[in-house]
Amino acid sequence: MTIPDSLKYTNDHEWIKVDGDEALIGITEFAQKELGDIVFIEVETEGETLAKGDAFGTIEAVKTVSDMFMPVNAEVLEFNEELEANPEIVNKDPYGEGWIIKIKIADMAEINELLDADTYKEQIEA
Repeated sequence: MTIPDSLKYTNDHEWIKVDGDEALIGITEFAQKELGDIVFIEVETEGETLAKGDAFGTIEAVKTVSDMFMPVNAEVLEFNEELEANPEIVNKDPYGEGWIIKIKIADMAEINELLDADTYKEQIEA
């Protein structure tokens, strides 16, 4: 299973790729495998400022519907519109083309509170 070292992770299986004070967020390979075939992604929080832990959208798979949670306090800048017509991109490329939202981070210090790749790997193997 792929767990890129360049990303940070949450206990809820989101990843965050930081670039300056902006970042992309998606779900991990582990999460998409647990969910199964993804059929719909809904994000209605574009333009909103959300607190760490707030739900920023939902992801629907054949098996279930799950909330996705903000890893840090941030403004939701953009939703990956490719996912509207092709949500299965998240299954095929969860760390690349399958990113879900782009955010503007409110407090960069919060990044240090997230899990690194080794810690996340230990968590999902436990």
